[in-house]
Amino acid sequence: MADPQLGVAIHGAGWVAGAHGRSWLKQSQVRIISISDVDRQRAERLASQLGLQCAIRESLEEVLADPAVDIVDICTPSHLHAQHGIQAAQAGRHILVEKPIALTLSELRSLREMVQQAGVKGMASFVLRWNPMLETIHRLIQSGAIGRVFYAEADYWHNIPCTHHAWPLHSKRATAGSAMLLAGCHAVDILRWLLADEAEEVSAVGTNPTGRFEYPPNVVAWIRFRGGAVGKVSVLLDCQMPYRFQVELAGTEGTIWQNRIWSSRLFPCQSGWTTVPTVLPDSADVQHHPFDAEIGHFVQCILEDQESHCSIADAYYSHEVCLAIDRSLAQGGQPVRLPLE
Repeated sequence: MADPQLGVAIHGAGWVAGAHGRSWLKQSQVRIISISDVDRQRAERLASQLGLQCAIRESLEEVLADPAVDIVDICTPSHLHAQHGIQAAQAGRHILVEKPIALTLSELRSLREMVQQAGVKGMASFVLRWNPMLETIHRLIQSGAIGRVFYAEADYWHNIPCTHHAWPLHSKRATAGSAMLLAGCHAVDILRWLLADEAEEVSAVGTNPTGRFEYPPNVVAWIRFRGGAVGKVSVLLDCQMPYRFQVELAGTEGTIWQNRIWSSRLFPCQSGWTTVPTVLPDSADVQHHPFDAEIGHFVQCILEDQESHCSIADAYYSHEVCLAIDRSLAQGGQPVRLPLE
């Protein structure tokens, strides 16, 4: 019997859709059958770039009317992610949703509930979970290499200039939400994933030195986790520097700083940092954004009827932390307890 073919519809034809599309094409059990965008010419250009002769559509309603569509890959602007995810799940389609998956708590709850009710597979595109360095750190922590982690931090620093292709969307509160939702969510999600723990309280401060954004683009937040660890996340969108994503963790038997490790358990006679040769998440290497691994994982989850570790249900908690950070920011840095009401 031939391998099953899952029909994929890419909805939204911007930069990230092209990255997703190239990864979908590497999956032998998948075929891209539709690309859609409100700008038909943009969808046509993406199809041409990918070497595809597929259906070109202008609305999600057209996409969902096609019974050959099994998966909808939602690559539209951030403020539309939840709405489009809910529509697709309600229509019985599996969904891959680019981050942030929602900009408000009500949208976030509705998306989670619809995916659960519909019984479809849903995954958030927190692609850094598949970055080689971060996968290595995850394995080291799970193996007990640095003992019990009591402190963790992650920083997402990425200058977004006015010349950026998505500047009109990224700079506005209505379409970006906040710095944490737009970009810092990667840092929040990585800490949750590495610690395998949930936040119980956050507090945050921020600045908007140039006034280019409708929200504070530079934010630092402290997080207290249920298991006793404390953490710090930061996001800078108004910085003058190349992209940087950094992770540091301190445990009872060692410390991890990016791809360097100091471990009394692994290396009792260690005289200096041990460096792990791997791809850093601020590398120019294509593995920095390992969409191939992410999308391959999602296909496997669908075919084997398994829930992803990066499911919509799991991503709910990363977004809830971001929303709590935004609430603290709005309240002048006052602590905010989780879960949110």
